[in-house]
Amino acid sequence: MAAPTLHPAQPSTPAAALGELLAGNARYAAGRPRRPYGGPAGRQPFAVIVGCVDCPVPPELVFDQGLGDLLCTRTAGQVLDEAVLGCVQYGVQELGIRLVLVLGHERCGAVAATLEHVRTGAAVPGHLELLVDEIAPAARRTRVWSGDWAEHTMRAHTAWVRDVIRADPAFGSAGVEAARCDLDTGVVSLLP
Repeated sequence: MAAPTLHPAQPSTPAAALGELLAGNARYAAGRPRRPYGGPAGRQPFAVIVGCVDCPVPPELVFDQGLGDLLCTRTAGQVLDEAVLGCVQYGVQELGIRLVLVLGHERCGAVAATLEHVRTGAAVPGHLELLVDEIAPAARRTRVWSGDWAEHTMRAHTAWVRDVIRADPAFGSAGVEAARCDLDTGVVSLLP
């Protein structure tokens, strides 16, 4: 195994951080990762990733980054709550991270569960109500679109989460983007 390649310097702009993530994803998707998945203690993360708990690929692998390079928070369907927003704010304001990336993925279980509840109108049990309540508006908006309803819902919800974070003045110093991970190829693509 090759010696660890460390960042010569932390990316200083949102565009540089996004470039680092996308370059790492290209290595990962091509089957040529270069990072070991352990890093030096005290590593300073350069991006916040807001991802999904049921995505089978951790962001450190998807972006070919070492442990400590990314500040990751994961909830089902990238649903926002005060704890997630607090984690993002900690990264941006306390650690000086310049990029927040909201990362959705195909075949999302939280989206599938939401679609079932929207389709049937069935009551949502317990704490799952928060997840369904947050994802359902995207499901309702995209229901009439032709094609894959789950894919449309995931994309719309991921973009909505990005837009909520972008609009919050607590995160004004960071660039905020949204992306989709293709689980079959490992390729991450930015969402409009």
